[in-house]
Amino acid sequence: MENARTSEEAPRRATVPGAGTPEHDGHEGTRHRVTRSIVEHGPSTAADLAERLELTPAGVRRHLDALLAEGVLVAGEQRVYGRRGRGRPAKLFALTDAGRSGFHQEYDELAAEALSFVAERLGTEAVATFARERLTAREERYRPSVESAPTGERARALAEALSADGYAASARPAPGGEQLCQHHCPVAHVAERFPQLCEAEAEVFARLLGTHVQRLATIAHGDGVCTTHVPAVQAETAGPTGRRTGSSGPPAAPPVSKTSEDQNPPRRGPSRSRESTAADPASGRTTS
Repeated sequence: MENARTSEEAPRRATVPGAGTPEHDGHEGTRHRVTRSIVEHGPSTAADLAERLELTPAGVRRHLDALLAEGVLVAGEQRVYGRRGRGRPAKLFALTDAGRSGFHQEYDELAAEALSFVAERLGTEAVATFARERLTAREERYRPSVESAPTGERARALAEALSADGYAASARPAPGGEQLCQHHCPVAHVAERFPQLCEAEAEVFARLLGTHVQRLATIAHGDGVCTTHVPAVQAETAGPTGRRTGSSGPPAAPPVSKTSEDQNPPRRGPSRSRESTAADPASGRTTS
């Protein structure tokens, strides 16, 4: 009976997390458990992690070395209070910003709540003003590289500047002009509730490219890519400073020259003013 119970419990014990070899659930699974333990308990030593996860110290150090190499963790010396013992202090392992990005964070929700507060207290126009102001520095940073590019290459130069900021952007020919595509948007979740962020960005694109632009799709609205149309007609007109001066609208009508008769209308006899010949609504007669 005892043997039967032991054999029945054996497979159950083998399924306990951390049982057996450290690699029982794969390297990635174990490393995720290591990082999650640090998230939940704060910076930890290898000994702390080994005890919590029921792993050998050597196994934990192997995973810690890999996570350090990937930039997920950073190591620092543990601060010692009181009398210090022999040997070097144990290393504390903490998550880097890159390591934290693998876990759910509430930055998007915090930003959305802050903008909701602004809209409620100051109105939606205040949100639009904020959206424009937050892009001012980026616009000025992009301007030199965009305006120094050849006229037909400015959309591409803007895409390169956006890519350097993590937007994974590209520019490609399209009917009637070019399409500026952004394959990533860091504020997509917030822009879903506040389209003023997308509108302000389109205004920046228009100023940098010197032409009107048209949003065709946005990640915030559920599309796979943020797509902006840049008309080709503007690529042929540029002012002396490099900024485009053309307009995509119809050309203005030429001024109509006045004839000599328009400039010197013939004199006519005195005529009654409109007021003097207006009909009297009461009597039906005209009044003088």
